[in-house]
Amino acid sequence: MQSNDVDLVDRLAMALSGGLLLLGVVGTGLVETFDGPPRGAAPVTNDAGQVVAQPTVDPNVRTALVVGALLVLLAYALYRIAVPRVEAGTERATPETQPGD
Repeated sequence: MQSNDVDLVDRLAMALSGGLLLLGVVGTGLVETFDGPPRGAAPVTNDAGQVVAQPTVDPNVRTALVVGALLVLLAYALYRIAVPRVEAGTERATPETQPGD
């Protein structure tokens, strides 16, 4: 695809997936960093079984944000496969999107 045309769907997919990915990796990482001493993903217990340290942001939340970003990109890819790109000012699909012989 040589076209530099970016339409609304392209912008939405880039913004939403990029935002979710940055929030899931960088945002929650900064929260964990500024919260205090580093801790693992699993809660730490003492010999009595009491939880003495746990992560600030639940690892499931971080994972859900990153997986959400990947699902947005998957949905965008499926949309681009299903819907042919139409050049501005025309009502026909470009030769790049028409099936080959």
